[in-house]
Amino acid sequence: MSDIVIARAARAPDACTYLNAKQAANYLGFSMRHLQRLRSRGDGPPFRRHSRNLSYHLDELIAWSESRRKTHLHA
Repeated sequence: MSDIVIARAARAPDACTYLNAKQAANYLGFSMRHLQRLRSRGDGPPFRRHSRNLSYHLDELIAWSESRRKTHLHA
């Protein structure tokens, strides 16, 4: 899925857009391995498993990312 498609989906509030793990990692700026580590620790964004396939809803990725917004770094 291209960045243009992701941006278009993000602007459409009623869109039901799901990304696979590779697309979700790319959207968040993570490697696939990092997303997998977050998922296995239970720290990652919400996902759905259908058989062998994982999917991430775009709205949930955005909400998860926003919930981790930092205003300063801890020493």
